[in-house]
Amino acid sequence: MASFDSTEHPHRRFNALSGEWVLVSPHRSRRPWQGQQEEAETEQRPAYDPTCYLCPGNSRVGGEINPPYASTFVFNNDFGALQAEVPTGSINQGGLLLAEAESGVCRVICFSPRHDLTLPEMTVPAIRQVVDLWVEEFQTLSTRPDINYVQIFENKGAMMGCSNPHPHGQIWAQRTVPGEPAKESVQQLAYFQEHGRTLLSDYLAIELEKKERIVLENEHFVVLVPFWAVWPFETLLVARRPVQDITQLTAPERDALADALRRLTIRYDNLFNISFPYSAGLHQRPTDGQEHPEWHLHMHFYPPLLRSATVRKFMVGYEMLGDPQRDVTPEFSAGRLREQSEVHYKS
Repeated sequence: MASFDSTEHPHRRFNALSGEWVLVSPHRSRRPWQGQQEEAETEQRPAYDPTCYLCPGNSRVGGEINPPYASTFVFNNDFGALQAEVPTGSINQGGLLLAEAESGVCRVICFSPRHDLTLPEMTVPAIRQVVDLWVEEFQTLSTRPDINYVQIFENKGAMMGCSNPHPHGQIWAQRTVPGEPAKESVQQLAYFQEHGRTLLSDYLAIELEKKERIVLENEHFVVLVPFWAVWPFETLLVARRPVQDITQLTAPERDALADALRRLTIRYDNLFNISFPYSAGLHQRPTDGQEHPEWHLHMHFYPPLLRSATVRKFMVGYEMLGDPQRDVTPEFSAGRLREQSEVHYKS
């Protein structure tokens, strides 16, 4: 029998951050595709849309009027999934039917007054203003005694369920730590207790030595396709310095974060010459009053596209019933992203 080759043979990869596994089947990337084809977004948006509830000066659905903001703008979501005032209560029937009241706050962050822009089309100074607003919001929300986790994220594109094309993201802050960061807390704490270093510090050192999955880097951040990536062009943005949350970043580090965000999202757009859809979010320490030295600031990008602007990845069948599975290897995806220009295709 031939020797094992991870570029050809099916194998499992361990996700050190979540403690889960992903099945990699590189031989399947050669199969013909006869499944669903998406329509590529070709809409040209105006700089200002009088019908958009996020544009400056416009009315939102709840009746509030947006101020004539010139950079960023943040407000409480008019239809937030969480509410600050929720009566306490719970359900427990035989230890099997469990429910408990959950309180929190949902915020919306407009990245720009321009309706026609996205992060890769904004300047680094403009993205730095978004980063600064993330910091301010985290600082404010993390001091609230009823908030134990702050999730900053962006859904980009209709394919990811985004209900408004105006450039914006969200913050959901709540009483409990959600499932995904809770898994990462367990893994990072166990590693830190054993080694005295953060898990992502040691992982990043391996990736920087091998260079196989690095997409881009600057003085303070590295973007890579993680060894355990599930989504075809999934990336992980990691701070070189093991800070626990975004408030600990210095001014140069905030600039570097803005730079990395712009360079990565330009590469995404250039991959298929479209406004590339994704869900992305920062993962950082819980805000329960503990120091959490095991936590290491990072940001996940989960894009759904697989082979082109019209072929997407679906989580179905085995992936819903067994483990996540991918066809192209993370090394292949990193190479595709690495070779993209850092000049936006529209320029």
